[in-house]
Amino acid sequence: MTTAPPLTLDDVRDAAARIKGAVHRTPVVRSRTLDALVGAEVFLKCENFQRMGAFKFRGAYNAASRLAPEQLARGIAAYSSGNHAQAVALVARELGTTAVIVMPEDAPRAKRAATEGYGAEVVSYDRYSGDRVAIAGALAAERGLTLIPPYEHPHIMAGQGTAALELLEEVGELDALVVPVGGGGLMAGSATVAKGLRSGIRMIGVEPEAGDDTRRSLAAGRRVAVPVPRTIADGQALEIPGELTFSVNRRLVDEIALVSDDEIRAAMKFAFERLKIVLEPSGATPLAVLLAGRAGPLPRRVGLILSGGNIDAERFGLLCGSPQ
Repeated sequence: MTTAPPLTLDDVRDAAARIKGAVHRTPVVRSRTLDALVGAEVFLKCENFQRMGAFKFRGAYNAASRLAPEQLARGIAAYSSGNHAQAVALVARELGTTAVIVMPEDAPRAKRAATEGYGAEVVSYDRYSGDRVAIAGALAAERGLTLIPPYEHPHIMAGQGTAALELLEEVGELDALVVPVGGGGLMAGSATVAKGLRSGIRMIGVEPEAGDDTRRSLAAGRRVAVPVPRTIADGQALEIPGELTFSVNRRLVDEIALVSDDEIRAAMKFAFERLKIVLEPSGATPLAVLLAGRAGPLPRRVGLILSGGNIDAERFGLLCGSPQ
């Protein structure tokens, strides 16, 4: 007896139809300078230009818009280091409901401020000692809220996959697609689309060196936990892949490349100076892979999903500024 996959290409297409008009169809940017540097034709899917500044709005809207009216009336909850928090907060405002978000105490100030600015209540916890899933679950149960997880849900994965669907619709066939991996929702959605349209495409995930839980998990054939990563890529500072996302990614991801914090900084600086694009650390990891040569020889046509650009000027300057 075979088990149906938790996500299909048709699920992503259905999500694309549902979120159309609510999300931005983000631009695909080219750069001759970048092509020459890495020896490939590179297509940059700029999710930093998405509503609330990251791809997370896609999955949050796809999931929340499917809730029953009585669920929306009671409100929604989420846990997140920042971008899913902002996405759920904005979706709640769009759908006329309320949101409570569990965020780590050390979440970037800009991300917390934006979450609160969209009208959500923020509950803080210590990411190095607290269990955000348990905290959010208990809070949702106590208040009768519907919990929208950041990646462990088919509707979330399907919504995130619409970014890759748009990219491939616009540029045609790609030989490789490079995607940042945190909990694995963006990769699961992207790989489902890419492999569904072209089975031979090379799916390359990217993780910070300090948080290589997916790389280790793929090598072991099971989910492997690592200590809570200490990295500037806060959107990828997770200890273990999602169970549902890993069930997809273990079948479809070809390799995981790792990048250092210094390589991420260099990619952020390159994007700003040469491409005129502002990226947060996690959003810059796919570009860092190419610039640092971490993916080996590249095929002819390569797509990158630049997942977000939520970073304030002060933090950007601290990470990328030159010493005086």
